[in-house]
Amino acid sequence: MDFQFSALTIYGLVFLALLYIAKHFTSNASMKNFPPGPRGLPVIGNLHIVNLTRPNETYMKLSKQYGSVFSVQMGSVKMVVLAGYETVKSALVDYAEEFGERPQIPIFEDINYGCGVPFAHGENWKAMRRFTLATLRDFGMGKKTIEDRIIEECGYMIKLFESLEGKPSDLTIKTSFAIGNIILSIVRGQRLDYQHPLLLKIMTIVDENMRLFGSRSTALYNVLPFFRYLPGAHSKIKQNIADLHAVISAEYKNHLKGLDRDDQRGFLDAFLVKQQEEKSDPRTYFHETNLLTVVTSLFMAGTETTAVTIRWAITYMIQNPEIQKKVHEEIDKVIGSAQPRIEHRKTMPYTNAVIHETQRFANILPMNLPRETTRDVIFQGYYLPKGTYIVPLLESVLYDKTQFQKPDSFYPEHFLDSNGGFVKNAAFMPFSAGKRVCIGETLAKMELFLFFTSLMQRFTFHPPPNVTDFYVKPSVGLTNPPVTENICCVPRSQ
Repeated sequence: MDFQFSALTIYGLVFLALLYIAKHFTSNASMKNFPPGPRGLPVIGNLHIVNLTRPNETYMKLSKQYGSVFSVQMGSVKMVVLAGYETVKSALVDYAEEFGERPQIPIFEDINYGCGVPFAHGENWKAMRRFTLATLRDFGMGKKTIEDRIIEECGYMIKLFESLEGKPSDLTIKTSFAIGNIILSIVRGQRLDYQHPLLLKIMTIVDENMRLFGSRSTALYNVLPFFRYLPGAHSKIKQNIADLHAVISAEYKNHLKGLDRDDQRGFLDAFLVKQQEEKSDPRTYFHETNLLTVVTSLFMAGTETTAVTIRWAITYMIQNPEIQKKVHEEIDKVIGSAQPRIEHRKTMPYTNAVIHETQRFANILPMNLPRETTRDVIFQGYYLPKGTYIVPLLESVLYDKTQFQKPDSFYPEHFLDSNGGFVKNAAFMPFSAGKRVCIGETLAKMELFLFFTSLMQRFTFHPPPNVTDFYVKPSVGLTNPPVTENICCVPRSQ
């Protein structure tokens, strides 16, 4: 009897759960003036038609059928997808306040607890964003001090590439080391040798987690509640974050011993000083959880996207040797053998255009980071209630045929006028836009120009011998990294 009762109870609970999800789905689907979308199935919604490892591909196809504002049901989560430059720009910029929140995504709530910056909420997000942005500027973001650090790191990266002697090599972790060291120097005030176990551990965790975030099991974990109780990539993600937090915790405890409020070494010191100033305030946001999550975010977002962009840039140079030749010619003409600096950017329109086109064409974060409506809003004639999950489909902006002449080709001329001068394009928004725009945009732009120009000044990039059709596809992850390929870095004569 006890077993029968227990079994009946379990079956009953499962039935009620399914009934709740189905009711939730049908009530949302029939909402007046809610955006249209494909008809879904009970419980799973539209999961059966979505490519879970590349949902952006499915959404791009659906936008052609349903227009620039449409809905999809991903398990228990009803999403509204925004497509095209005009629609995405209107939502993120013109309706910045209404689309200014971040939804509560299970895997990110598990590892961030609503703290930090990228996936934080409400006042916590505002406080941490203000402090992080101000502190990054204090420690040189956008200034000569950080430019000098980047140039120094370029030197170490060039020596590492030279040691390869032109032989085929995987550049993945090598580019991550260099970019990771910039974040490390900001966080702790000092870089690390490329063989240092701490740097290797941090970069290995970052690389693995960014890949696991884009896995099928993580996607299901975020939209089907019962996946929380099943094994999957989410378990490894959480363990990796716990390991990274342990590393950061050890670092900040070590920094506490030598903390000098009048001689702060980096972000850790600045946070710890602020924490001491507000230790008597029970409502302070300067607590350990925010410290761990903010620093983790700096490593995850501040390293991966820039390193991936540089790898794509090198890949495109190999695939387009005539473009690589033009970049070499401009570098030789404007800089010669001198040290590349940010001031050269304004006199190097072609190289600048190639970097911008790399960011556009590589499509590093195709779905952007999701938003959530902060209040009920009528947007382009559709009613979006408060708490609606929003996907600003960034790929649809960067590949918008109304904004780019050849959106499906690598074409630097998208950012050049008829006289060869550099021109901006309003639809170029790889760092997103509005209230949640990437706080590291200025740093990333500086890194991309200095690293790319320094590498192109010293090397010509080739495919491995006997490879005649060198074409690299994007891999799977939260970002859009290139599939790992061996590349030859051949020193140029100076």
